[in-house]
Amino acid sequence: MDKKLIFEKGSEGRKNSYVKKPSFDIVEPNQIIPEKFLRQDLPLPSLGEFEVVRHYTNLANLNFSLDANFYPLGSCTMKYNPKVNEELASLDGFIKLHPYQREDTIQGALELIYSLEDILCEITGMKKFTFQASSGAQGEFIGMAIIKKYHDSKGSRRSKVIVPDSSHGTNPATAALCGYDVVVVDSNDKGLVDLDKLAKLVDDDTAAIMLTNPNTLGLFEENICQISELIHKKGGLLYYDGANFNPLLGITNPVLMGFDVMHLNFHKTFSTPHGCGGPGAGAVGVVPELVDFLPIPVVAKKNNKFYFDYKIKHTIGRVRSFYGNFSVLIKAYVYLLMLGKEGLLRVAQNSVINANYIKEKLKGHYSLAYNSRCMHEVVFSCDKQKEKGVSALDISKRLLDYKIHPPTMYFPLIVKEALMVEPTETESKDTLDYFIKVMIEIDKEINQNPDKLKNSPHTMPVKRVNEVAAARFPNLKYTYEK
Repeated sequence: MDKKLIFEKGSEGRKNSYVKKPSFDIVEPNQIIPEKFLRQDLPLPSLGEFEVVRHYTNLANLNFSLDANFYPLGSCTMKYNPKVNEELASLDGFIKLHPYQREDTIQGALELIYSLEDILCEITGMKKFTFQASSGAQGEFIGMAIIKKYHDSKGSRRSKVIVPDSSHGTNPATAALCGYDVVVVDSNDKGLVDLDKLAKLVDDDTAAIMLTNPNTLGLFEENICQISELIHKKGGLLYYDGANFNPLLGITNPVLMGFDVMHLNFHKTFSTPHGCGGPGAGAVGVVPELVDFLPIPVVAKKNNKFYFDYKIKHTIGRVRSFYGNFSVLIKAYVYLLMLGKEGLLRVAQNSVINANYIKEKLKGHYSLAYNSRCMHEVVFSCDKQKEKGVSALDISKRLLDYKIHPPTMYFPLIVKEALMVEPTETESKDTLDYFIKVMIEIDKEINQNPDKLKNSPHTMPVKRVNEVAAARFPNLKYTYEK
């Protein structure tokens, strides 16, 4: 295959003639957008249509994607993205919008955002949402910034945030970024927050606790009401990390559990593309007491007109340009309307059934981190395999030869040789049975030919790499210079 980047290809004068005909009369950009915001000097290569198609088709064939393979990536929730989402988000009326247009020309877009917020409030119990966050991680930052300003507005300078030892890494990182000291509470022998240890940590200096429920072990925090009472008695707030909201849809919601702020990862729960740290959406919801702290602007309605409201009394300010990634909001809205209440409930039920099916079929071959009913994901420990000289990493690499993406490895950190499996609700029983069969076959290979696993994968374009070196010394071959 030609290894050149697309910017290194082509010759001046080459072009392609494919232009999609718009469904409405063309309006010149400078008629609705100020001239100073228009660019003409984009550094695009000169290529024919066939060259472009061939280049990206070859790249796609090298990629390990959800469209082609099973992706049981625990906690990241790599679920199928329905193509109807993409089709409707690509309608001319949406993709031709520009963020500098006047509000009276984008009433449909504002109404969509307003309606999406209504649906999410009903699902989660929250009072209001902002859609500015580009990802779940940025959503966490917004939520914790709201909590910080809430305490500051009351003259309460609290300094610490509590996180479980099984938490997502973004939780302590976000708390630290907001200026808090991070205090870790241990899990008990059931994999849940240890209430006795939590009670000793909570005091008048506690700003919040950040929780995922179900937690990262795939287990529901049975004592969530007691946790909520402990925190609220001391004037703290509960932050809900919505990464694992999938199995609760239509069954319960964070407000019923006592949470005050939450974020939703649209790619995990509502079938939008995975954000890769930027082009995603992390909606942030708050209870009534925190509405006045949301970032500006929010979408509001008055006299049957939708508008951007900048009059938020204690706002944390603007956290990004414009108002979130609009195309992602469209995709989530389409998904919600297609499924409805009954469909969302089936999402939760099927995600739990699928994970428990895998757990029961594989628990005789791989150790369970905690042998209890899981929710939407299950955590295995490859400690028995490690004793034979084969690690969780080796098993994960071997799965690639069977066209299965590895589960999440070595997380949560409190489980040795962890493999976290989340099949999602979108996978068929046939796919689950194939995964189970492969995992059992790999376990047999450990006894028969362990070196085969240690040198895997054998069939991928790229074999074993030095992942630490790749992360620290990336080869950024192309740099554009005008």
